[in-house]
Amino acid sequence: MKQFLSKLYYNSSFIHHVMQPFAHGFEYMRYGFTPDRVKIKREFKKNLGYKLNLSEPETLNEKIQWLKLHDRTALHTKCADKFSVRAYVFDKVGNRYLIPLVYQTKKVRNIISENIPDYPIIIKTNHDSSGGIIVRDKSHVNWDLVQKKLNKNLSVNYYYRFKEWQYKHIEKRIIVEKLLADNQGAVPFDYKFHCFHGKVVFIQVDIDRFTSHKRNMYDRNWKLLPFNWCNFVDGKPKLENGKLLKKPESLDEMIAVSEKLSEPFKYVRIDLYDLEGDIYFGEVTFHPCSGAKVIHPVEWDYKLGAMIDLQKE
Repeated sequence: MKQFLSKLYYNSSFIHHVMQPFAHGFEYMRYGFTPDRVKIKREFKKNLGYKLNLSEPETLNEKIQWLKLHDRTALHTKCADKFSVRAYVFDKVGNRYLIPLVYQTKKVRNIISENIPDYPIIIKTNHDSSGGIIVRDKSHVNWDLVQKKLNKNLSVNYYYRFKEWQYKHIEKRIIVEKLLADNQGAVPFDYKFHCFHGKVVFIQVDIDRFTSHKRNMYDRNWKLLPFNWCNFVDGKPKLENGKLLKKPESLDEMIAVSEKLSEPFKYVRIDLYDLEGDIYFGEVTFHPCSGAKVIHPVEWDYKLGAMIDLQKE
């Protein structure tokens, strides 16, 4: 019955429209009544296997939980919003780092072929962490299916599910951006700059994400670091180091951009793309992995955690 109702909800536009208020109410009843602190402690113990210490947090994962509860500003909401963050990036580093915005709307029914250009694009909702829908040739797209997926994404408030406050008050909309791709049509690496008090401390690079996913961590001088941050399966890290990557020629510029964007925050991850030497902003992430994945070896969880001063303004 549950699968039948779910299928009916997402595959019928009329039923979806009628049931959406009830779905939102169910989501709130399921997640909204649990106090943030209780939910965060419960999920932390479930995912990491030890009790969360919020009074004297030490590890990076613990301090991310503390930040969820205590570091909440309007700027966090603005930067978590994939649409409004564009104004923040423009003010801090200029227009040259922004991926061209093709279209934006609050109405799913407006995502149709007539409103999409004849070149590759990516369609995203502005309030979540999903990867988006890539469209390389709009003539080969089932737009009904695209709208159903977008309706599904728009029905979720990530604050209630994950207690990441910055998502709570985002005004939901759909954005369409030009797809970043090289001359062979490949999407470029994204470089994730983990910034502590406005300084890049380490850089995360995900390799072959859609085939044989690996992950490397580098310091700001592009030295491979001996730790990873991922799920564990049967006592072993799910993600291992991949092939060594050549130091990007644009590394210094990417560090400078990341540090400029991260200035107001105690800890944040800035995602950038390097497309054949041109740098583009991806997104701002305040709580990577929701602070719920293992940093291995564990001493790195403590070492990184020690770099965040929670009392520092």
